[in-house]
Formats: sequence, C-alpha cells, structure tokens
Amino acid sequence: MATIFSKIIAGEIPCYKIAEDENYFAFLDINPVSFGHTLVVPKIEDDYIFNLDPDYYAGLWKFAQKIAKAQKEAIECKRIGIAVIGLEVPHAHIHLVPLTKEGDLDFSASNKKTFPKEQMEEVAQKIREKL
Repeated sequence: MATIFSKIIAGEIPCYKIAEDENYFAFLDINPVSFGHTLVVPKIEDDYIFNLDPDYYAGLWKFAQKIAKAQKEAIECKRIGIAVIGLEVPHAHIHLVPLTKEGDLDFSASNKKTFPKEQMEEVAQKIREKL
C-alpha cells in the first residue's frame, strides 16, 4: 500500500510543492512546527532512512541541502534545523525547519501550527524562487 508521501509525489494528494527531481521530492509540511517547515523525501518507499542505498542516501542529503539553502534565503530565520524522526509516516523523510531559537525544533502536538493557504502558497513560491 502506498504511503501518503507516495500519493503526494504521484499527485494523488495535493501539496505545496517546493521541488523535485527524478529521485527526490520536497514540499511544505501541512502541520509545521515553524513557518516554511519543509519535508524532503525519497521517491523510493522505505520507512527507515538508514535502509537507503548509500549513494541514494547521499543524494537525498544533497537535495535537502539545496532546499535548506533556498529556505534560508527566503525565510527570516537564524538557521535551518534538521530532524529525522520517521515514526509518524512510514516513508523516510527529512524535516527542514526554519529556526530562530532552539525551541523551534519542538515536534510536540502542542507546537504544531497552521497557516492560511495563501501564506503557504506564498512561502512555497519564495523558496522555489531561491532555488
């Protein structure tokens, strides 16, 4: 059965897409912990990032680095934080989270935010423009 991320990649579920290439896909998290929180996923379905082939794994991080640099230019923040948790969706993924303070990398349910569709579309466009 396809994961929700595979359905997003296939276009079956809408998303705020940032970028994709033949192997990787990046889109805004719909339950972000900060404005511009982006998920970077491999197009291969595997629920554990360390199961990925070493070259494919390295490519995922290279793709994530490109996205993070664009985020940093597009969003006012001090850094782009990284988290690999992998428990909430059985598909390997990297969280890229704009940070202004350490507490911004808090994934507890009480820290999840929502933003209007217009703001999500606007930040996705700003990040895409920096790529």
